Amino acid sequence: MPLFNPHDLRNLLHSGQRVLGLDPGSKTIGVALTDVSLMLASPLIGLRRRKLGENAKEIAQIIRAQDVGALVVGLPLSLDGSFGPAARAASDWTQALSEKTGVPAGLWDERLSSSAVNRFLIQDADMTRGRRAEVVDKMAAAYMLQGWLDASIPEQLDQF
Repeated sequence: MPLFNPHDLRNLLHSGQRVLGLDPGSKTIGVALTDVSLMLASPLIGLRRRKLGENAKEIAQIIRAQDVGALVVGLPLSLDGSFGPAARAASDWTQALSEKTGVPAGLWDERLSSSAVNRFLIQDADMTRGRRAEVVDKMAAAYMLQGWLDASIPEQLDQF
């Protein structure tokens, strides 16, 4: 399956379908989910990173249970915006996951999402290091997915 831009991916959704956001790290895949109105992204879970086939099965279960119509995966661009080895790996992983689950996918810039979430958890939520480690991946996925939602709002809604 091809990787879609935000507007095209959103247009593939049927009424009431959700979007699953994934932030694949080296140890954990942060997972977030939109509401059915496609306005709000919420943290869902953190999955232990394993072989693609194993993670695809877990993600497919979520897709079925939550009526997910699309995947948005974090794209770790370099700070200067260039497409380096990490971005290539994320793109390849997303393509393979989309094929295994049969769900269309898109990539979204996730630069500094973990840093922003960590900063919030330290300064505003006053969370301990151990508690932050438990939630940062799924919250970074929600942060990234919310950015995608905000950028993919249909033009007629953007005028309000």
